[in-house]
Amino acid sequence: MTTTDLPQHAREVRRLALTTVHRASAGHAAADMSAADILTTLYWDFLEVDPERPADPERDRFVCSKSHASAALYSVLSTRGFLPEQELDSFGQPGSRLCLAVSCRLPGVEMSTGALGHGLPFAVGAALGARLAGSSRRTVVLTGDGELQEGSNWEAVMFAATRGLDNLILVVDRNRVQKGASTEEINALEPLEEKFRAFGWAVRDVDGHDTAALSESLAAAPFAPGRPSCLLAETVKGKGVSFMENDLSWHSGRMSEEQFQQALGELEA
Repeated sequence: MTTTDLPQHAREVRRLALTTVHRASAGHAAADMSAADILTTLYWDFLEVDPERPADPERDRFVCSKSHASAALYSVLSTRGFLPEQELDSFGQPGSRLCLAVSCRLPGVEMSTGALGHGLPFAVGAALGARLAGSSRRTVVLTGDGELQEGSNWEAVMFAATRGLDNLILVVDRNRVQKGASTEEINALEPLEEKFRAFGWAVRDVDGHDTAALSESLAAAPFAPGRPSCLLAETVKGKGVSFMENDLSWHSGRMSEEQFQQALGELEA
């Protein structure tokens, strides 16, 4: 596996996620498109996880706190062999393991998420647990940027820095859009990089749709010894689908068949 293969895998993840949410007439397609490159790079190039041994005690821990991107996560897990592709057809159906919010019913998923602001505190605990156990395993958590308006995240940020958890990596999907308006209109986050640095974290910025740059940045973690790492991934909500990109109405919009076919065509172009 090389970084040159990652864009192809990300396109397939986008195709699967779009198909999944369109079939179910449920989900958050624009969030899936935003996070697809990040999730692909994590599972195909960075995380030490094995679909044949999903409960390996020394596996890396990944928490998808950005639960709106559930279809993208399930699609990545499918391409990595954690679940059969045909199971994506059951997304959001009664009794399915593929809940609309990320569910740990699936192998490869460490925590059920959905209530925003819970994933990072859990990940901090997992990183501390690895430290106490003398384990070299890493903990990675993906959050949305609007989610950082939850105070529980900043309590976790303070604690992680206080404990020097340099086995912890936070990736922020920084698309600057949340339901109803931009993040800066609703509850401004900027200057976000300076805030994390002030809280004792080492921070890098990256193009969240450049899989090679994502791979290089993740490989550099920890960004500073004795400090947790924050990767601010600059993204576009709805990336790859022209009528979704940065359009607030697509936070939870539903595609017509014509729009779905257009979106697939754009991804394949």
